[in-house]
Amino acid sequence: MSLALVIPDRKLGTLVDKLQVLLPGVLIQQWPDYSAPQQVQMAVVWKQPAGSLAALTQLKSLQSFGAGVDNILSDPTLPDLPLSRIVDPHLTQSMLGYLQSVLGYYQNRLDLFGRQQQQQQWKPKSPRPIRHIAVLGLGELGAAAACHFASLGYQVSGWARSQKRLTGVTCYATEQGYAKAVADADLVICLLPLTADTENFLNADRLALCKAGAILVNVARGAVLDDEALLRALETGQLEAACLDVFRQEPLPATDPYWSHPAVLVTPHCSAVTNVDTAVAQIAENYHRTLNGLPLVHLVDKIRGY
Repeated sequence: MSLALVIPDRKLGTLVDKLQVLLPGVLIQQWPDYSAPQQVQMAVVWKQPAGSLAALTQLKSLQSFGAGVDNILSDPTLPDLPLSRIVDPHLTQSMLGYLQSVLGYYQNRLDLFGRQQQQQQWKPKSPRPIRHIAVLGLGELGAAAACHFASLGYQVSGWARSQKRLTGVTCYATEQGYAKAVADADLVICLLPLTADTENFLNADRLALCKAGAILVNVARGAVLDDEALLRALETGQLEAACLDVFRQEPLPATDPYWSHPAVLVTPHCSAVTNVDTAVAQIAENYHRTLNGLPLVHLVDKIRGY
């Protein structure tokens, strides 16, 4: 019995130690140094290189090491096996804490005062009025964010591919529904999953439907946003500012214009970080399920992409 970790560019010592506690006697192998690839029955993957699973000839299931799976499904050599994702209440709390901080940052005009500090300007100004928040994507994280802000008294609209019902949230679907969801929003939060249908979803046409002077927060995936369209929207004033936690290329290249753009706040993909303790519990459960021929928990619909 064996489990493989195919998670490049990360230190995995803590993960291995915690898995050994929950899976005593199970051989845990790490790509690319498989010691007995033919024994592996489940692989934990995250941004796995193409072809990295080819040697695992007895593989029966796949487990994402995060909530997202777009980086896994983009592998053209991915075997056609059940794939599960991490569902972590800590991820939700981390995301809500991040979004609450971003809201406060813009409400208190810290973006403006930061620029004033660089110019040694002393120009007090009252808080920025943010009353209406739109959330794009009403999956687990999006629904939690929408309900959180609604519970605080904000007017909240939400948009998803299919119609949803959330207490205190005006929910929309369809393209016409998108226009209604963002039309009056002071702050637009993107939590859409990255699929073939959502790549470049926030393009020039859809950004133009936002309220003039709105603020965009992208905590979904970088490829959901058309970067050139965002830069143009910021230059024309269609959008006042943008907070970006995700990018097409990570780390963000040193030459990227986002680094120095005065209206863009860059954070290093830290809005929701996988909790190792929660992750190992789900990995261990799905490993036992794999051995016993049971369905994985939190199974991904590969056609829908989440």
